[in-house]
Amino acid sequence: MTQSQIGLVGLAVMGENLALNIERNGFPISVYNRTWERTEQLLAGRAKGRQFFGARRVEDFVKSLERPRRIILLVKAGAPVDDTIGKLQPLLEPGDIVIDGGNSHFADTRRRFEALKAKGLSFIGSGVSGGEEGALNGPSLMPGGPRDAYERIRPVWEKIAAKVDDGPCVAYIGPDGAGHFVKMIHNGIEYGDMQLIAESYEVLRLALGLEAPQLARIFEDWNQGLLSSYLIEITGKVLRKRDDETGKWLVDLILDKAGQKGTGKWMSQIALDLGVPIPTVNAAVEGRILSAFKGDRVAAGRVLSGPKPSRYAGNPGDLIDAVRDALYASKICSYAQGMFMMKAASDEYRWNLDLGEIARIWKGGCIIRAQFLDLIKTAYRKNPDLPNLMLDEHFKAWVGEAQPRWRHVVQTAQSMGIPVLAMSSSLAYYDSIRAERLPLNLTQAQRDYFGAHTYERIDKPGQGPFHTEWGG
Repeated sequence: MTQSQIGLVGLAVMGENLALNIERNGFPISVYNRTWERTEQLLAGRAKGRQFFGARRVEDFVKSLERPRRIILLVKAGAPVDDTIGKLQPLLEPGDIVIDGGNSHFADTRRRFEALKAKGLSFIGSGVSGGEEGALNGPSLMPGGPRDAYERIRPVWEKIAAKVDDGPCVAYIGPDGAGHFVKMIHNGIEYGDMQLIAESYEVLRLALGLEAPQLARIFEDWNQGLLSSYLIEITGKVLRKRDDETGKWLVDLILDKAGQKGTGKWMSQIALDLGVPIPTVNAAVEGRILSAFKGDRVAAGRVLSGPKPSRYAGNPGDLIDAVRDALYASKICSYAQGMFMMKAASDEYRWNLDLGEIARIWKGGCIIRAQFLDLIKTAYRKNPDLPNLMLDEHFKAWVGEAQPRWRHVVQTAQSMGIPVLAMSSSLAYYDSIRAERLPLNLTQAQRDYFGAHTYERIDKPGQGPFHTEWGG
């Protein structure tokens, strides 16, 4: 039997489609799934007549691979990854490479990297973004691990990745857990984008009384300009879909409860550990959590007062343009927070992340792919040490010019009782980072009062810390 050049474990939607992508690009592949039925179904269906080898047993799977072996795992994050590695590891030899392509927590990836390194094996944690379509036709790939191991999978990764004007959407991210960390940031920004789009939809729907097809036209128009992106594109398509059963607009029939798989929450948790502010992403995570309490919200709405339903009194076209600009400005804040968090992690873990290159590989294949990522790439290529994305000349000028419309949308939403958690958090973030003085001097005085935590003085720089007996 001719040995396969690469192997893949886990034939759920992402695994099956990535395997088909790999084989289509010239790499004979072996596949293994926990249940043989899934493998058999693939071999008799979409993979029929193609260079696939399906193994019933993990031992046969490993034997079918040319050495040094390259094995991709696309199984559920957490214990299933460890269980799969546990089954494979005794059958592997020094120099073999295990690649986790799932949404694993970066700390788990760092742990697995060290454990397999001690056995002479290389472990790569590679973010894979783009969903089912991306896995099949070209995802954005974010591999982290040993550089020499990446060079051995690079021909495959560059072939199967999405392609944009400046190359394939893949780059070596950095050591150990860097790849999965960057994928987590991608997903957190995705949370922020989706929440901001939903809030924009809600402001226009309620303030102007627009129906789904009218809203679809607005998003389709926005997708031709500075907001051009995958998420804006699919929003227009979602808003045009009718329900086959009732003939009504399907979006109006969907329960307002959003699920989450955890990567956004991880970003919020790790941001706290790193001491990095990411209020837009935090608001998006909290928005999904709030949505889960549907019954409580309905009950509270019957007893808690607020503004009575009304329509926007101004020019509808002006509000539509203002919401567009508020969405874009808030989106810039969301990406600024994500880039800042990657920089903080890069310093903490000595990963030497290239933020410009990360922005480049997000231009295609992934869920947050957007036209303005080229501007972010340019900003960090021009100044790799840029402290905050909004300090780049282009973004600073754009947000400054759009600021009145951004504030108008937030004020309008709040005056009408329309919740805009992420948009208002983004504006507060912008105001906070440009504030020469924040009221936390009072907070520090309180801390010194009840806990003797001391403080520094602006009139005596470098001479502290100071403590006051406040009750005297």
